[in-house]
Amino acid sequence: MSAAAAPAEAAPVAPKGNGKKKLIIIIAAVLLLVLVGGGAAFFLMKKKAAAEADGEEADAPPAAAVHATKDAKHGPPPAFVPLDPFTVNLADKETERYAQIGVTLEIDDSKTADTLKAYMPAIRNNILMLLSHKTSAELLSLEGKQTLAKEIRRESLKPLGVVMEEEEPEEADAADHDTKKPKKKKKKHAPVVYPVTAVHFSNIIVQ
Repeated sequence: MSAAAAPAEAAPVAPKGNGKKKLIIIIAAVLLLVLVGGGAAFFLMKKKAAAEADGEEADAPPAAAVHATKDAKHGPPPAFVPLDPFTVNLADKETERYAQIGVTLEIDDSKTADTLKAYMPAIRNNILMLLSHKTSAELLSLEGKQTLAKEIRRESLKPLGVVMEEEEPEEADAADHDTKKPKKKKKKHAPVVYPVTAVHFSNIIVQ
């Protein structure tokens, strides 16, 4: 054999088709991993977003409550008229006692304050006459304070020509329950709005 024939007898070279197949398999595997990872990430993000949305809905107040809050904020604020403190001798018989009482009138409208100031001498006179008939025991008890607030409100309206209606008792006497007479239904009237809506005490000192 000649030297020229030697290269022909060299080891056979691997076909090129196998290398391409391996490359395709590797690329496919990488793409599959990317798709799987992307799908998992998308699912987790979607689940997290849904959980956050549920939490926001749970924390959000009902629509009715939101409207009620807005209406309360936009409503007119209450107006108050503080009176000069009262110092008065009480009606205790056993010993001489006196009281220092601070009163503030809550009114329906700030314009009512001007009307009250015009009638203030008469209003103070009525309240002083009322306080002078009170005893220390009445002023120190909770029930006595509540009754006094109602009476001061009534007396402060009198100079304005406003007379408060007497409150009807809530329950009838026990004897009425035993009778077999049918009860008459009382007509419900619309509540009356008075210029003075409430009475507040800033201090009550009894000595």
